[in-house]
Amino acid sequence: MADEPRRGSPAAEFSPGETPPPERDYPQEGGSYPQNRPSPEPGDVSRETPPVAAVGPASVPTAAALAEAPLDGYDIESTPLAKAAQHTVFARSESRQRPALPRPLATRIMVVANQKGGVGKTTSTVNVAAALAQLGQRVLVVDLDPQGNASTALGADHHRGVPSTYDAVVEGRPLTEIIRPCEEQENLYVVPATIDLAGAEIELVSVVARETRLRKALMAHPQIGTADEAGEERFDYVLIDCPPSLGLLTLNALAAGDEMFIPIQAEYYALEGLAQLLETVDMVRAALNPHLAVSTVLLTMYDARTRLAAGVADEVRAHFGDQVLRTNIPRSVRVSEAPSYGQTVLTYDPGSPGALSYFEAAREIATRGVRP
Repeated sequence: MADEPRRGSPAAEFSPGETPPPERDYPQEGGSYPQNRPSPEPGDVSRETPPVAAVGPASVPTAAALAEAPLDGYDIESTPLAKAAQHTVFARSESRQRPALPRPLATRIMVVANQKGGVGKTTSTVNVAAALAQLGQRVLVVDLDPQGNASTALGADHHRGVPSTYDAVVEGRPLTEIIRPCEEQENLYVVPATIDLAGAEIELVSVVARETRLRKALMAHPQIGTADEAGEERFDYVLIDCPPSLGLLTLNALAAGDEMFIPIQAEYYALEGLAQLLETVDMVRAALNPHLAVSTVLLTMYDARTRLAAGVADEVRAHFGDQVLRTNIPRSVRVSEAPSYGQTVLTYDPGSPGALSYFEAAREIATRGVRP
């Protein structure tokens, strides 16, 4: 009894006793332990567990295979990445099969301008141009911004020394020597802009008729004009992307265009500069270009979840009326990503909300014609 531990002592609490209980009722002998079981033969493996070789990258279908495979031949619901790839492939193939809209009887020259920066001028220019090209129109984008962002989005080389809008506006070089086709989109062409354009306003100060240099360059192009003058190879649309200012470059664009296309961000600050912009339009109409008309207003970066966006939209529609497109452009990450790949969102992700919105906006522009 002297050697037996007392009740309540640590030794009594952890004493195994005379007959310790079996551990989790596992038998102490035999091959029933998982680690003691023999390895299964290759034929005994359950068919519910795929072999390791079938789970590698080779099992992921390519975009081409998804485009050719029928919808019921692959479970796209089980793989969201494959579903997104298939959706993109179908959207791209559908864009090539869209029926063409009737072409205008003469080239429509549209000036995309707003003195406030960051409202989506360049983004709207390149994406509306790409959408119009998908609708069967021949489109020319004139990059008049020294930053050259429109040239980047359309995949056009615009480093210093490349023939650009500077050569056309300042040097008087023919546009036929400057225009470049867009590789990502058929029927889409661009006049790139280089950093040389930053000094154009200073160089144009002493030039006679400096406000009409771009108009003369456009009117001299053989593919700009009416159907009788330019024929079937004419450009249906010329979209001029302006810098965010009201300097000589923007004045050249306003003097050259017949229509004004104003992108407006759905925020309060975007409304403040409209009064000065419209005053400039009235001055240009009175002195340089009596045919200039504000034909298109597009609300960009629209967030339907906020009251602010709805309030700005109501004020814009109350002021401009039917000139405001019914389609609003939502905030979209894909729209912002596309230029980093040298593409528009119409080719980068044609199934995204931003691409579909720009396509509908372009359809409105093409079908509604010129507004007085």
